[in-house]
Amino acid sequence: MILSQAESTNRPCKLINGGTGVGAHFWLAFCRFGWDTRPSMLALSGLSKGFGGRVLFADVSLQVNRGDRLGLVGPNGAGKTTLFSILLGHEAPDAGFVDLVRGTSVGYLPQENAPAGEETVLDLAVAITPEMAELRRRYRELEAGAEAEDAHEVRRQFEEQDGHRLEAKAKQILKGLAFRDRDFDRPARQMSGGWVMRAHLARLLTREPDLLLLDEPTNHLDLEALIWFQQHLQTYPGAIVAISHDREFLNQVVGTVLEFRQGRIYRYAGNYDAYLAQREAGEEQLWAAYKNQQREIARLQNFINRFRAKSTKAAQAHAKQKQINRMDKIAAPEDADATIDFNFPQPARGGLRAITLEDIHQSYSNTVVYRGLNFEAERGQRIALVGPNGAGKSTLLKLLAGVVEPNAGTRKLGYNVKSGYYSQYRVDMLNPTNTVLDEAMLTPQAVTETFVRTVLGSFLFRGDDVFKPVSVLSGGEKSRLALVKLLLDPPNLLLMDEPTTHLDIASTEALAAALDQFEGTLIFISHDVYFIRSLANHVVQVKDGLLRHFPGDYGYYLDKTTTEARAAAAAAALAGNNKAEQTELTATEQKRAQRRQAAEQRTARSKERRTRQEAVGRLEAEIHDLEKREAALTAELQDPVTYTQSERVVEINCQLRQIHDLLPQRMTEWEAAATQLAEFDGASG
Repeated sequence: MILSQAESTNRPCKLINGGTGVGAHFWLAFCRFGWDTRPSMLALSGLSKGFGGRVLFADVSLQVNRGDRLGLVGPNGAGKTTLFSILLGHEAPDAGFVDLVRGTSVGYLPQENAPAGEETVLDLAVAITPEMAELRRRYRELEAGAEAEDAHEVRRQFEEQDGHRLEAKAKQILKGLAFRDRDFDRPARQMSGGWVMRAHLARLLTREPDLLLLDEPTNHLDLEALIWFQQHLQTYPGAIVAISHDREFLNQVVGTVLEFRQGRIYRYAGNYDAYLAQREAGEEQLWAAYKNQQREIARLQNFINRFRAKSTKAAQAHAKQKQINRMDKIAAPEDADATIDFNFPQPARGGLRAITLEDIHQSYSNTVVYRGLNFEAERGQRIALVGPNGAGKSTLLKLLAGVVEPNAGTRKLGYNVKSGYYSQYRVDMLNPTNTVLDEAMLTPQAVTETFVRTVLGSFLFRGDDVFKPVSVLSGGEKSRLALVKLLLDPPNLLLMDEPTTHLDIASTEALAAALDQFEGTLIFISHDVYFIRSLANHVVQVKDGLLRHFPGDYGYYLDKTTTEARAAAAAAALAGNNKAEQTELTATEQKRAQRRQAAEQRTARSKERRTRQEAVGRLEAEIHDLEKREAALTAELQDPVTYTQSERVVEINCQLRQIHDLLPQRMTEWEAAATQLAEFDGASG
């Protein structure tokens, strides 16, 4: 249910800084007017916003219900973050209004970093409100032996607000985000901006607001933390609205996609892959319907032009003109938004061995990163470096690039090998005082301004954009400019640290497609699973100063590590059981334990069979439903009356296309599930 303006709070919610003076941009919002049990929590009505004479979006009406998972997609600058600013009351819309149901708490995680103060990481994660932060500070002082007249009251309030449970929950979430136990008591200011962002994210997840607004939440997460985060959000009790350029994240988390495109917002059911299929099918059907209608209009207009002046045909011509006027005109589909379109120039061919590191020792102060490291890459390999943040991936890439000199050991480039380094921090590679064109012209190659401007144009720097100072560029624009510089002086050993950060999804896909044609050697770090899956043919795990090679793609790496983790867990459980049996159980107890174990195994087998059977039944029901929908839609499409409603024809064709795409998938899944059930029954028998 959408609240009317009279029923709504009709005023901004109170924004409360969730930290202790350092998280000025990390807000928890509360409307303290009593709880509302209705499913709807947020409604936008007729919302419009423009900037600099350009319409970002117009006449947007949207309802967010409890449990919704919405993903906001679209090119950089389309208005996604601006919409968040309006929802939070930081900006006012040009038209329309926002209604937030009374009692709804809102948590917000922005893109940019925030400063950190003297509080510890755990302090920051538990400080879900200023009141809780102060209460916890006083409680810890009492635990440390301090005296206070209201000590009893402080302890009572701490217990009432479930302070101990909150701390335990915050620690669990921090561990999921890859913090270690020894990090909990570290001052947050000693950690990098990315880790501070994780601590603020942990605070939001600890608080569990009703509505969670996330702006590029995966930018500062490594793969392990990202996988945990995705799994955590899948069971999150509140609603989630996320801006993300991470295709895999959107596929795993969201159930609805809102696309910002050319001043409008389009809604699609399903995850990102489903959105792509629907958009493609819809555009094809819309083009077909548009062309058919234009042909019909042309035919009618031709009759009108020929016979309107003839008295015997004038009435018919007039009737056909009315027929044209009564038509619900289909607008011509708009061209897709501009995206990066380029291919890497193929570099000179190097030797078989691209680069070698031998007996590398590397440390920073008292922290040893590598001791006796050896590494080798061959021509044509595409190596993804994976592992937790802080494991040394970026250090390894800098050693390979020659940006960092090792304390000991040697770096050897292969025959005719030239390396190019794409830094995670674009500002390291760009002079902020230069214009875009001047910066691009700074290349050892002999290139003309016309050629450079052509390359810049393919990276969306067009017209006067090339005269912008580098200092005013957005993160995405700096990323594109850094790529241009690499292109103008192409290496045959390409080293890239988080190349997709700040790129939108379409640009990430274009970059992956271009790199897929690159004939040189590629070594890269990325937390974008889609990007890794698209490119890697070799994975190197970096952990505890050691490298482990997986001679296969990312799927092979996941299969191997998952299987090993399960085997290790099973071995540990078996070892623990055996030890307990040897020390505690008598012979009789052992027999009882064996009978109990057999019963548990039977129960587990029965449960597993039921799960498999339910999967088969669920797929059968879905296939039956799809076939019924297909028959009904086909019958409707065969009815001539349907063709008087052009929009309905487009909608039916779009739905049929989705069904035709989905049915074979579900049939394949059903066959696999039925086969697995039969095999399971055979093995159990």
